[in-house]
Amino acid sequence: MQLARPQRPARLISLVSMIDVLLIMLVFFMVTSTYLNLDMIPVAENTDETPVATPQGAAGAVLLVRLGSDGQSYLRGQPVDVAALAARIQANPDLAITILPSLRASTQSLVTLMDGLTGAGAGRLRILQVDAP
Repeated sequence: MQLARPQRPARLISLVSMIDVLLIMLVFFMVTSTYLNLDMIPVAENTDETPVATPQGAAGAVLLVRLGSDGQSYLRGQPVDVAALAARIQANPDLAITILPSLRASTQSLVTLMDGLTGAGAGRLRILQVDAP
């Protein structure tokens, strides 16, 4: 003969106290943490100097290269390859280069262009992205 043992009721774990503790910790960390100040990351240097127009081959000239959505580089509206830009940089190593990538240009095409320019000796690269389409 087997005796029927009374079943113990299942123990319930109350989550209310754990939720209270987590809420208090969340509020504590939100109040005591410091937020990232995005102004401390310089995107482009602001200078009070007025830009001076220089001839194309002069030292300190700026070369504006547009990177299209297809990955093609354009100089003054004409398609140009990285080898031609590299030859221009080797002729004038003090040339400052500003790259204007399209909003639809791939990151790989931008990195390939930058790698080719720095491999040719460009030391002054700047990337500007216009937000408007």
